[in-house]
Formats: sequence, C-alpha cells, structure tokens
Amino acid sequence: MKNVRILAIAAMLCTLTAHAQDPTFTQFYANPLYLNPAFAGSHGCPRFALNYRNEWPRLSSNYVTYSASYDQYFKNISGGFGVLATHDQQGKGTINTSMLGLIYSYHLKVNRKFSMLFGARAAWYQKFLDWERLNFGDQIDPRRGFIYQTGDVPRGGQRGFFDASVGMVGFSKHFFFGFAAHHLNRPNESVIIGNSPMPIRLTGHMGAEIPLGSQSKYSNNTSIMPNVIYQYQQGFMELNIGTYIKYGAFNAGAWFRNRDAFILTIGINTGTFKVGYSYDVTVSRLNNGVSGGSHEVSLGFNLSCKPKSVQFKTISCPSF
Repeated sequence: MKNVRILAIAAMLCTLTAHAQDPTFTQFYANPLYLNPAFAGSHGCPRFALNYRNEWPRLSSNYVTYSASYDQYFKNISGGFGVLATHDQQGKGTINTSMLGLIYSYHLKVNRKFSMLFGARAAWYQKFLDWERLNFGDQIDPRRGFIYQTGDVPRGGQRGFFDASVGMVGFSKHFFFGFAAHHLNRPNESVIIGNSPMPIRLTGHMGAEIPLGSQSKYSNNTSIMPNVIYQYQQGFMELNIGTYIKYGAFNAGAWFRNRDAFILTIGINTGTFKVGYSYDVTVSRLNNGVSGGSHEVSLGFNLSCKPKSVQFKTISCPSF
C-alpha cells in the first residue's frame, strides 16, 4: 500500500500541471479564521485556537494538518485583526506546506438586529517536496521489488508564493450566513518545472441557534444549532450537513459529509477554555477499517478584554 501511494504521488508530481484540494477541518467553527477570514474579531476579546487533524491514520501515507490562530476586535480600526498559521504534511512528510496569513475584518452594524463582517487575508505559502521519500518505476525489480537506483533527477523541490482570500458574514441574534473565496490570485504552487495554478476554493455556510423550551429553567443553557457548509474547488464538491446540541458548557454534534463520512463531535466550552474532539467514520468504498477514519482535536482560549471595548453582538455559532 505504501509503495502504491508513493508511486501515485510521484506520477502526479511528474506531470506539468497538477491540482490538489486544500486540507479541511471537521470542527469548522473551532477554526473560524481558516473557514472564513471575515470571522476575525467576531468574538470581540482576544481569542486563540489550536487545531490538529490526522486523516486516515491506518494508511502508511496519511495526512496530518496543524493550525494555530489569534484574533481580536479593535475599536480604532473598526474591525478585527487576526493571524493564522497552518502546516500540512502529506504522505508522512513527502509534501509539506506551511502558511502564514494576516487578516483584517471590517465590522458593519447594519441595524439593531443585523450586522455584517467583511474580511480579507494576505498569506505567504512555502511548499516543499522531499525527493528522498519518492520511489519511481525504474527502481522496481519484478521479483525483488525496489532495489535499483532511480535515474530520475530532482527538479526544483520547493516554492514560496503569495495568496489572497476574502470573505463575508452576516448575522443576527440567532442566525448567521457567510461566503468565502480563497486563492483569488491563483498562485503557481508547482514544486517542479511547470505551472500549476492553485485552484480557487469557494465556501458557503449558514447556521442558526434555536433555544429549547421557552418556559424551561434550562432555556438559556440548552439549544440546537443546525448548520450547512458547502465547499467547491477544482471540480471537488463537499457538502456538510449537521447539527450541534448545546447544554450548558457541554456540546455534542453529528454531521454527514457527501457520501464520504459520518462525523461525531463532542466538546466543552467554559467561556474561557474550550476543547473539542471529532471522529470521521469513513463510509466510502475506502471503508473505515482500511483508513482508520480521521481524528481531530481543537483547543481554544478566550481572554478577557477591557470593559466597553466591544460594542456589537457576537455571533451565536458553535465554536468549541
């Protein structure tokens, strides 16, 4: 399996034009800046988020992605500022992609019940290919496997490039929606000779918070949060439909993604500290026994801010 996957990666890299999809986090709202740059400053006070995802761990060449972010609302710039850093490892480090982005989001209060956020991200990507981890067809002996030296000559191996993204979010007390477009300038991400423009990733999302039991003593602590997220990139379409249930500091949810995975999430949000865990059960033909599903862990820290520094309502979305 390992050799087959490495050969497949090598074959794709040896074409002049190749395209791939961006990493996707299952706990979308635990990594809001990655989902949509307009979310910068939406919490008001300083917010830190850490995310880890291990996709298909039973395969010898799995995918591991890390993310860290900070954002905060600043009155003197009428919006939010954020910093987002990600690192993605494909095929146990065969391909490594790192990104560092700066985000600004303008906050507009349309009226007493509805507000809009408009965000933009400027990022620098660094992509690296480890040629030593690749195997090629001329190394194979029909009987003894990979025993020969390859005649392939390393070409390039790394590239840095600038990337631009934008997004918007509209929200009221119990409903929100948003749209984001990443890689608008379509930078060349090829790490070898040739041109491989990064395909634009489009994201649409919406959700609501529905309090349960208007006469119940738990009415302010219990709610359901149905959500829909749609993403499109270079012919690849992903539709996520699910809901969260919030009971005090505890959260739980279930999602269904296309015909690919069934997702279960749990989390705790104390207001200052947040932790979440999700598991993707593979339901495609790859099946869960072979892939091992996907594990994801998120941590969040919300710091206190000065009184009266935030003069708008925050978004009621699941953020554990």
